[in-house]
Amino acid sequence: MAARYRSVLLLSVLIVACREAEKKVEPARPIGTPVEIKVPLGLPPVPVPAANPPTVETIALGRKLYYDPKLSADNTLACANCHGPAAHFTDGQKVSTGAGGKKGTRSAPTILNAAYAPLQFWDGRAASLEEQAAGPIANPIEMNQTHEACVDKLNTDPAYQAEFAKAFGPGPVTLDKVQKSIASFERTMLTGNSPFDRYQYAGDRKAMSPAAIRGLAIFKDKNKGNCAVCHTIEETFALFTDGKFHNIGVGFDSTGELIDLGRYTQTKVESDKGAFRTPTLRNIAGTAPYMHDGSQKTLRDVVDFYVGGGTSSPYLDKEIKELKLSGRERADLVAFLEALTGELPADSGPPKS
Repeated sequence: MAARYRSVLLLSVLIVACREAEKKVEPARPIGTPVEIKVPLGLPPVPVPAANPPTVETIALGRKLYYDPKLSADNTLACANCHGPAAHFTDGQKVSTGAGGKKGTRSAPTILNAAYAPLQFWDGRAASLEEQAAGPIANPIEMNQTHEACVDKLNTDPAYQAEFAKAFGPGPVTLDKVQKSIASFERTMLTGNSPFDRYQYAGDRKAMSPAAIRGLAIFKDKNKGNCAVCHTIEETFALFTDGKFHNIGVGFDSTGELIDLGRYTQTKVESDKGAFRTPTLRNIAGTAPYMHDGSQKTLRDVVDFYVGGGTSSPYLDKEIKELKLSGRERADLVAFLEALTGELPADSGPPKS
């Protein structure tokens, strides 16, 4: 009897072990034609993870997935619904609308130049574009589809089966392959060669208006705008973000309580309460409304907010303080921000069927 019990127990252990082994799928690696991502004027080389080098096939597949509503539970929402080209890869809403008309709590950030961000999302909860790509799919107030259901859909589509095989070799569609494809497409979503870039990095003194040139000086002046302390400009390129998290005094209710704890939800560090990732200012004129909660309607509203020094908060960033700017100086700052609008990347819209 004891021997029989041991045999049954051993068999059960083996079955469990086999099932666990089935779950452990080797990470996929692109097998197609390698691509060197060309950057426009004003940007540095794009950082690319060793495990996901860009290829013609993964970029094309990622573009198709990005615009495909199959990634949502009810087949109505694609990534592009919240990050579409018409609004410089945002959605133009104060907060985004997800599955079933559910409203989110944060504004959709642009994916333009997201390839340079060390952490993704307003609160930095994803460490890479690959990790970020999976988040909205399963989020119940975004695309509301389990990863398993998403992969099952793609595995029953002959066209997708063929495209994934071209991109990664034989084998079933996996979430890893989906993530890597979307991330590879998003790494090509670069914008630069703006009037600022031509002025700053190509020596074209006529590329910006006199007002924008004055605005640039205010932007960099620590005693005036002090904007470049977070929205950085380097000697040979400008990302207009430090990639860090700051409490700038946004997101309080009428009683002075924080509505959204921001970075704190990920770190549990007290000083991170109300801190959000510094957004890039590139193409900012086309991505209204502004801030993580969409609370500022126009660029002039944003400038006026900073002039006022934000709001009272024990966690307010030390660089946020009242600014003494005249009406003309504020207008000059807006003119400079408008001069950061660069070219949208080629082949960034929906793929032709």
